Amino acid sequence: MENQPVLRTRHVFVIFLILAAILLLGGCGTAPAATTPSVIASPVPTDASATVSEQLVRVIPLAGTLADKDAEVSSLAWYGDYLIVLPQYPDRFASQDDGQVFAIPKDDILAFLDSTSDAPITPQDVAFVATGLARQIQGFEGYEAIVFQGNRVFVTIESKPGTSMLGYLVAGEIAPDLSVLCLDATTMTEIPPQADLSNMTDETLLVAGDRLITIYEANGAAVNPEPVARSFDLSLQPLDSIPFPTVEYRITDATDLDSGGRFWALNYFWPGDDAKLKPAPDALVAKYGEGLTHARFTTIERLVEFQYAETGISLVGAPPIQLELIDDDHSRNWEGVVRLDGRGFLLMTDMYPETILGFVPAP
Repeated sequence: MENQPVLRTRHVFVIFLILAAILLLGGCGTAPAATTPSVIASPVPTDASATVSEQLVRVIPLAGTLADKDAEVSSLAWYGDYLIVLPQYPDRFASQDDGQVFAIPKDDILAFLDSTSDAPITPQDVAFVATGLARQIQGFEGYEAIVFQGNRVFVTIESKPGTSMLGYLVAGEIAPDLSVLCLDATTMTEIPPQADLSNMTDETLLVAGDRLITIYEANGAAVNPEPVARSFDLSLQPLDSIPFPTVEYRITDATDLDSGGRFWALNYFWPGDDAKLKPAPDALVAKYGEGLTHARFTTIERLVEFQYAETGISLVGAPPIQLELIDDDHSRNWEGVVRLDGRGFLLMTDMYPETILGFVPAP
């Protein structure tokens, strides 16, 4: 009994140490949560959760000349069950003057997606005859968009004849056996640019019934405050332009219209274009939020849905499909997009960072 006070003192001391440890551990557990920076970029979304899903791009390997980085793909379109791939400079990969485009059977793409094989697909060469358009157009800078209506084909062309850019719309035909695609130089129609920006013209082309619609590449608030889409009849005679919504960054290609007039367009931003495009605060990010990689990097790679009507084109009230990014040093310059049945989308890059054919599932 003589040692009881000492034991009580020790008990109190031990209890004190335990309580202190709990407090210290609690403090260590809460402090990092208050100081660790969030990976979600500002502004905080107004009507969506802070973190939104991103889609991983599944790469479909290619063989042959199209797999070369210098293929510099500009646009994709379906001709029947063949994916037609338009290079910016078709003459790079053929001995004849005008060069070639490429065709990939849909069955080959579906077979790859439905198997575990990683064997590359070899596209079919399609002779390209343009009656010397590349030499006729002053400051020719390549082909930018392609669409089909039956056997008729329509393309846009980019040029810089002087200090300003100038676009063109041209019609032609494709042989049903894919032996040749021919353009008719006599149909060439000018498309004036909407802003004084180098290397930017109408890079997207749609067939809307008996009309052709072209969309300019830059439609941001600072560089193109009143964007429009150009409208033409099927003989390429200009019609009245229609309003197009303000969308930051670049519009580089689009799917065809669905039965309700909706389409998806590629919306891409390379950080090196910041001084040129002067992006304003991104209204789509403010409304719908960003995925984890888009919050970490400056690059933008996404699909945005639009609604076409004869009176104008508008945004559809749905979140963009954001693609999971690599990083800012390996941004993928997506230049071509089509729907793939009800599965999702096929996308292609130009030469940056390399030629990539990718599949993105529908959300």
